[in-house]
Amino acid sequence: MIMNHFLWLFSLVFPHLSSSVMLRERNDGNLLWSPLVKGDKMVLHRTKRDWMWRQFFLSEEYMGNNNQYVGKLRSDKDRGDGTARYVLSGEGAGTVFRIDEKSGDLHATQRLDREEKASYTLQAQAFNRITGLPLEPATEFIVKIHDINDNEPKFTQAVYTASVPEMSDVGTFVIEVNATDADDATYGNSARLVYSILQGQPYFSVEPETGIVRIALSNMDREVRNEYQVVIQAKDMAGQMGGLSGTTMVNVTLTDVNDSPPRFAYSSYHLSTYESAEIGSTVGRIKANDGDEGENAEMKYRIVEGDGKDYLDIITDEISQEGIIVVKKKLDYESKRVYTVKVEVSNTHQDPGFFHLGPFSDTAIVKVTARDVDEPPVFTEHQYVFEVNEDTQKGTVIGTVTARDLDATHFPILYSIDQHTDPERLYHIDSRNGSIIILKSLDREVSKWHNISVLASEMNNPHQRSRVPVLIKVLDVNDNAPEFAMIYETFVCEHVKAGQLIQTISAIDTDDPLVGHKFVFSLSLTNPNFTIFDNEVVISDSDYPIQSSTSTLTIGVCSCDASGNMRSCSVDALLLSAGLSTGALVAILLCVLILLMIVVLFSGLKKQRRKEPLIISKEDVRDNVVSYNDEGGGEEDTQAFDIGTLRHPEVIESNKLRRDIIPEMLFPYHRPSPMKECVDVRDFIINRLQENDTDPFAPPYDSLATYAYEGNGSIAESLSSLESSMNEGDHEYDYLSNWGPQFKKLADMYIVKNTGAAN
Repeated sequence: MIMNHFLWLFSLVFPHLSSSVMLRERNDGNLLWSPLVKGDKMVLHRTKRDWMWRQFFLSEEYMGNNNQYVGKLRSDKDRGDGTARYVLSGEGAGTVFRIDEKSGDLHATQRLDREEKASYTLQAQAFNRITGLPLEPATEFIVKIHDINDNEPKFTQAVYTASVPEMSDVGTFVIEVNATDADDATYGNSARLVYSILQGQPYFSVEPETGIVRIALSNMDREVRNEYQVVIQAKDMAGQMGGLSGTTMVNVTLTDVNDSPPRFAYSSYHLSTYESAEIGSTVGRIKANDGDEGENAEMKYRIVEGDGKDYLDIITDEISQEGIIVVKKKLDYESKRVYTVKVEVSNTHQDPGFFHLGPFSDTAIVKVTARDVDEPPVFTEHQYVFEVNEDTQKGTVIGTVTARDLDATHFPILYSIDQHTDPERLYHIDSRNGSIIILKSLDREVSKWHNISVLASEMNNPHQRSRVPVLIKVLDVNDNAPEFAMIYETFVCEHVKAGQLIQTISAIDTDDPLVGHKFVFSLSLTNPNFTIFDNEVVISDSDYPIQSSTSTLTIGVCSCDASGNMRSCSVDALLLSAGLSTGALVAILLCVLILLMIVVLFSGLKKQRRKEPLIISKEDVRDNVVSYNDEGGGEEDTQAFDIGTLRHPEVIESNKLRRDIIPEMLFPYHRPSPMKECVDVRDFIINRLQENDTDPFAPPYDSLATYAYEGNGSIAESLSSLESSMNEGDHEYDYLSNWGPQFKKLADMYIVKNTGAAN
């Protein structure tokens, strides 16, 4: 048919050549022209093609009961006698398409879908049924499937999710949806889609051709409604009736902007707390409402004014966005019962684009009522300091402490002294008026300060009590007379010249005068020339009342040589100059008596040793009783009464240990070196006493320590005659004159005697 149509067009263009041109078809289906020239005319000859067929088109989704007829294939070499056989090959040959071998009719055996396959390429060839030889070469042809509107539009997502800020302007882009149609977009309107909104008006709109969703209503408030479901439809056939359609859902969420100012729910709030609430403790919480969310809902609170601004403060809780009222300064129920503050709340993050919606802050009044608490009494001072003279009489009031009950009830106060701070019970306090009274005499020289604690408690509730320190300063009174600073030993040479300095004396006073001590020294008028030993010196101070004391200063008059060195003094002077009192002399005499008794005792012990021992047999020691008549340290203490030790302590064996005790550690015995200077009896006794106290080899504690050794510290060595020879004529006493004034009398006696004997 196409070829005939072509020939018809060709005859219209070239009418003078219509009978002289031959159109020949090539094997590949192209037409060839064969020009023939006859005379002055060109003649075109058309070569007959080998196949006679037409263009095949097939509609999809065939609904008939029989096979769908496609077309007829016929070769021009088929003479119609049944010798031609047609064979079909290519896509779908034998399955989708089937050809009649005799007639060449082509049928579709299945229901075809263009969306699965839009065209099929096939080859057809004619054979001689008898010889089997091809009548002509195989020819290829195409079967195209015509589209019908059998597919509805489908969206790329079943559900879309979008978000847009609240209060957006009209036309603000929200989202773009897309749908596709499997039909042929190049053939008809089967795939031409149009978008529309089925649900979501009047808030949103969609562009029909693009599927872009936009805001269609202004001032959409998230606080009123924050989520919307929009249904979008896509319809083919350009939206005409009869077209197919598909839908999708778009979930639109309005995001928050700071367009809602914070607002208090009430214009005033009432809170209460005890007056004893600690600083920083929570009184209560208040909260403003803000319809925004996230950082747009963050708020901060502050106190702007009010009579309670100094006592209360507010802190913002960043988690709950609450304002926490706390105690800034101690509340006092008795002085003020209601504290009022004005609290302001505002957004932390503000958007200038929405300032036109109103001030983004709010205020409210907060009233805090202080609740009464039974508080302990309060002293008028943190500590009390009183001064009292040390000679103040007992029962005298030295001061008064005062406390008061701050509660509204004003219960009476009872006072008492903490006895732990006044163990000597020196003070007493009046339980009613707080007066402190002295119970005993005070002595500044014993203690200058007294620190006591006074307690104050409510009469109806003794557990509610407080304490205050009371410092009492004892003032000095001149109640002590001055005394010598030390014991003076004064000697003066006989025939001393008048005005010569003999002794410098000083005094001390335990009192504490304000301007320092000023002592006045005076001599008794009864002994102006020191001819009497009991010369009295009167010492007095300058404070009031003037105190004085009398002390005895003994001055020994001694004989001196030409250089002024003392040579000898009277016995009384020597004793007094040595600083020995009557008690010391008595002690010396007692020691001498004890020494004599020890000598007698040791003599008796020596005689007892010569007697026969109580135990006759040394082997038989069973059932024997050993008796000792002495009170020594036991049977092992046989060395405690060696009389030889009394005379010669150097003979003590340093390595001999006591056998009655086991010492923890051994101390080598060291005999103290002789004293280089002459010592008196008192120093000798003191040295020997210390020596025995520190000696680990000393006798047992129930033994009697004796002191018969006269010492070897004197330059004259021992004066004892126990070891001297019987002949006294061999001794020379001239050396006594070199021993000083102490031995002058002795030298005079022996030197004179010795001289007489020589004569």
